[in-house]
Amino acid sequence: MKVIESMEKGVKDVLVKKGVELLSKDPENNVDKLFDIIKKTIKDEENLKRVNDVQEYYNDIPSVNEYIKSLLKNTDKKCMEKLFTNFFANAVWYGMPKRAKLLEEKGIKTPFVILLSPSMRCNLRCTGCYAANYSKKDDIPYEEVDRIVKEARNIGIYYFIILGGEPFFNEYMLDIYKKYNDVMFTPFTNGTLFDEKLADKIRDLGNVVPMFSLEGFEEETDARRGKGVFKKVMHGMDLLRERGVLFGVSSATGRHNVDTVSSDEFINMLIEKGAKMSWYFIFMPVGDDPDFNLMLTPEQRLMLGERVRKIRTTKPYFAIDFFNDAPYVGGCIAGKYYCHINSHEDVEPCIFAHFATDNLKNKPLIDVFKTPFFKELRDRQPYNDNLLLPCMMIDNPEVVREVAAKTGAKPTDKGAEMMLNDEEFKKNLDNLAKEFKPYAEKAWKEQFNSTGNYEMSKG
Repeated sequence: MKVIESMEKGVKDVLVKKGVELLSKDPENNVDKLFDIIKKTIKDEENLKRVNDVQEYYNDIPSVNEYIKSLLKNTDKKCMEKLFTNFFANAVWYGMPKRAKLLEEKGIKTPFVILLSPSMRCNLRCTGCYAANYSKKDDIPYEEVDRIVKEARNIGIYYFIILGGEPFFNEYMLDIYKKYNDVMFTPFTNGTLFDEKLADKIRDLGNVVPMFSLEGFEEETDARRGKGVFKKVMHGMDLLRERGVLFGVSSATGRHNVDTVSSDEFINMLIEKGAKMSWYFIFMPVGDDPDFNLMLTPEQRLMLGERVRKIRTTKPYFAIDFFNDAPYVGGCIAGKYYCHINSHEDVEPCIFAHFATDNLKNKPLIDVFKTPFFKELRDRQPYNDNLLLPCMMIDNPEVVREVAAKTGAKPTDKGAEMMLNDEEFKKNLDNLAKEFKPYAEKAWKEQFNSTGNYEMSKG
């Protein structure tokens, strides 16, 4: 068996080397060859279909063609090579079979990506955010972060999203990125700490793809984050674009800024600045002081999904809406394809689901994925036949209560405690789900044909 595995690894290494060569020599004119190599790295039919679809869109949709060529032409060669080797080769080709073998032989389902909050410290004092109240002693120690990344890599996880707090306020993370140069890291940053020195470091590392947080233009961003923050973010983007570093934008999307962050004007500005993607997260009733009034209306929530789908097919830009794109991934994927490790080392299903049964202090990472909590979540997914109702907290609130009661999952913050024990808050969640349901049912029938199928060409 080891001989066969060694031969397979040899073949993979040859293909990866060929892909790197294509990226270093006129990559925009070798797109089809790159697609062929990527498809050879994928064994399961579902992901292979996704890559085939992207190649078809590249050939048939001008904006997708322009996007991919721009990505290959304007990205620093080392950054592009790291995306190919760390993401497609390590995370997908090497990592997925390793995780599949673990599932087959030991029944342990491990995620594709881990969200990690090594620190909650921040240099800003944003309205409604509690991160700045933390001190250095609240950080996960370097040795623990090092152990977590090492153990994750050993079980086939090569992709980390770094949250906080402000990831670049925690200086030892640059050492982590450097040490694990075969892993891909995506830090979500407020963008205020970028200077020539930091931009150079990120370019030289190659395996770091920052996501800048923006609530909109200068007025919307500075209103929440402080005067001058928007201009600092724009400067940070300029520094990375000049160096060919891949980066994107994360927008917390609520009732008062959804029109702005999904507008042509805003997306065009991001494209001009050099951003390659936007991730939209809708405001959730979580944290120490949950506010339902910040959340999208039912009409706005579905409108955001329609707008994101249109962006993907009409602009040289990639956008993801983590709720409205649920039909493409089979509903909620929290605890299945990703999980969140908070700054106390509690392992939660996602950044919004602040519930846990396990803490990583003095515990191997792999043991967490054996627990009844994560198994129960996976067994129940999807939580609703209508995949536009993916969430166990705001769309199917009975699920989070049932899972917590059955597995003994404990809330890790005040908002989660309210979800389980505050009758008024539970009533508000139930009403929220009830209000959105008829809108979601109509959209599911009309836009997805009640099957989850949706042609990108529809816009």
